[in-house]
Amino acid sequence: MIEQYFLSGGALAKVIDGYTARQPQIDMAKAINSVITSKGNLIVEAETGTGKTFAYLIPALINDKTTIISTGSKNLQEQLFNRDLPFIIDALNSKAKTALLKGRSNYLCTERLTRLGRETQYQNQTILSDYVKVKGWSNITISGDMSSVPGLKDDAEILPLVTSTNDNCLGRDCPDYDDCFLVKARRKALDADIVVVNHHLYFADLNVKDSGFGRLLPDADVIVFDEAHQVPDIASAYFGKSITSKQIQALCKDVQYLGRTDLKDSIQVTKAANGLANATQDLRLSFSMESGRGNWRHLFNQQAVMKTIIRFQDQLDFIYEVIKLNLGRTELVDQCFDRIVEIKATFQQIMAVNNTGESYWYECTKRNFTLNITPLNIAERFSAEQAKSKSAWIFTSATLAVDNCFSHYRQQMGLADAKELILASPFDYQSQAILCVPRNIPEPNDPNIARILVEKLAPIIIANKGRCFFLCTSHYMIRQVASLLQQQLSMPIFVQGQDNKQVLLDQFIEHGNALLIGTYSFWEGIDVRGQTLSCVIIDKLPFASPDDPLLQARIEDCQRKGEDPFSVLQIPKAVINLKQGVGRLIRDVKDTGCVIICDTRIVSRGYGATFINSLPDMPRTRDINSVLSFIKKTNN
Repeated sequence: MIEQYFLSGGALAKVIDGYTARQPQIDMAKAINSVITSKGNLIVEAETGTGKTFAYLIPALINDKTTIISTGSKNLQEQLFNRDLPFIIDALNSKAKTALLKGRSNYLCTERLTRLGRETQYQNQTILSDYVKVKGWSNITISGDMSSVPGLKDDAEILPLVTSTNDNCLGRDCPDYDDCFLVKARRKALDADIVVVNHHLYFADLNVKDSGFGRLLPDADVIVFDEAHQVPDIASAYFGKSITSKQIQALCKDVQYLGRTDLKDSIQVTKAANGLANATQDLRLSFSMESGRGNWRHLFNQQAVMKTIIRFQDQLDFIYEVIKLNLGRTELVDQCFDRIVEIKATFQQIMAVNNTGESYWYECTKRNFTLNITPLNIAERFSAEQAKSKSAWIFTSATLAVDNCFSHYRQQMGLADAKELILASPFDYQSQAILCVPRNIPEPNDPNIARILVEKLAPIIIANKGRCFFLCTSHYMIRQVASLLQQQLSMPIFVQGQDNKQVLLDQFIEHGNALLIGTYSFWEGIDVRGQTLSCVIIDKLPFASPDDPLLQARIEDCQRKGEDPFSVLQIPKAVINLKQGVGRLIRDVKDTGCVIICDTRIVSRGYGATFINSLPDMPRTRDINSVLSFIKKTNN
C-alpha cells in the first residue's frame, strides 16, 4: 500500500521532524502509483505545499522503475537532484542510481578552452580575466558544469567560447572526446535509474532520436513533467525550426579562426567569413524594430528586407563554396561545412513562407535575431511520441486547470485518454488571504491608468510596509508605475531591468520592506515565503499581446476551423498566467497576504467568472479599506 510511506510511522515520518500526513499528497501518490502500474497518463494539479515531489518520487522508487523527471527550470532541476532526491532515497534505503543532465551549453568544452588559449591576443580584457578563472577551475572540476565556476556571471561573454553547441561540437572527431564532460554526463544518465532533466533537454532528446543520431536519455518506464504548464510552448519550439544570428556569427568566428590557422593559405576563407558576418548584421538592421517579435511573412515581403536576404543568401552560398574546396583538411573544416549545410537548409525552409499549419515569425534584440517556424498544433506529434513508448506519463503543476477543467491542456497536448486529478489546497485561503478588485478603476487602455493605480494603491503598499510585488503585463507599464511610485514612496524599490532577476530578488528578500516591480519574469518560478512578500498587485488580466505573431497564426487557424479563438486560446492562456501570478503570494501554511487585480473586466465581463473560478477560494472585496483592515489584522 503506497499510503503507508506517507502516514505517521511511515518512511517520511521517520526522517522529518514534526511530520504530519497530508491527504492531498497521499491521494496524488496513490493516483501516480496506479498509473505507473497500468502505464497510463495522468494530469495532476497540485498547489505549492502539497508535497508533489515526494508524491511522484516514492511511487517511482518503490516500483523500481527507470524514471525521467523533467522540470521547468534549472533551479528546480538542481533543487530536486541535490536536495529532494538524495533525501527520499536515503529515507527509503533505495539503491537507485541517479543522474542530473543539463543541456550541452552548461558543460565546459575543453577543446574550445584550449583553442581559446591559443587566441588570447584577439580577446578583450573581460574575456581574458574570465579565461583565467575557467582555466584554473577546469583542472579541478569533476562535473564540468559551468554554473560552478567561482565568480563567473551567468551571462559571461566567455561562455559561448568555452562551451559547445550542436553546430560546433566535433563529436567523436574531437581530440578530447574520451574526457568530454558532456559525454560523461550523458553516459551516466543512460545508466541511471532516475534522471533529472529540464523540459528543453527532454524535447532536444526527442529531436536527436527522431534524427537517427542516438539518444541522450534512457528508455524510461515513467516520465514525469513537473511545471507541466510550460510543456506546450517548449514542445512547440522544439517541434519547429529556427536559425539565430548568434549561431551564424559563431560559425563565422570559427571560419575566421581557420583563416588564421589551418586554412591561412586560402585568402578567400577570411573574406567569406567576414562577408557572412556583415550580411548577418545587415539583415538584423533591416528589421527596423529595436526589440520584439514580428510576423516573418510580412517582413519577408518588404523590399528593403528582401535586398538584405538576397545578399545574405549570396554570402551563405559563397562561404559554402569556399569551405567545400577545403573539405578533408581538418576535422574543424569538415564540421564547419556541415554547419553551413544545416544553416542553408533551415534558411530555405524559413523562406518557404506559404506553407500552412505553421507560424513564421522572428524575434530580435538590439544586436541579434531569431527566425522561427513553429507548428500551430503539437497534439498530433506528441500523441505519436506517446504511442511509440510504453511509459507511464505524469503531468503536474499548480496551474493546469481552467475553471476546474483540464480540457484546454488535454487538447493542447493530445491527452485524450489521460486520467485527471485536482487536489485540495493545503492552505486555508479563507483566513490567509483576501482578493480585491478595486472600484472606480478605468479600462486597462486608459491613458491615465498608471497614475490612477498609483494613487489608489500607494496607501496599501505603505500600510503593508512594502513587502510587495507589483506585477505588470508590459515593460511600458513597469516604467510608468516605477516612475510614479519612486516619487511617492521612501521604501526600497527594485525595478526589473535595473539588474538581473536573481540579484533583484535577493535584494528584495534582504531588505524585507521593499517593493519589486516586474513583468512576466516574476510571475512564476519565484518562491518567497513568510511576510517578506505579503501583497501581490497585478496591473491587468494577462492576455497575450494581440501583436504576437504566433498567437495571430493560431487565431487564424482557429477561425478556419470555425472556433472562437478568444474562448479557445486567449482566455485559457490568460487564466493560467493569472494563476501563476496569484500563486506568488501564499507559499506556506503560515503565510498571509492580499492579492489586488486592477482590471475591472474580471467582474464586468461575462468571461470574468472563468478567471475568478480558477483562482483559490479566498474572500473577495472591491473595497480598498477592507484590504487595509486585513493588513492591519494580519500584521498585528
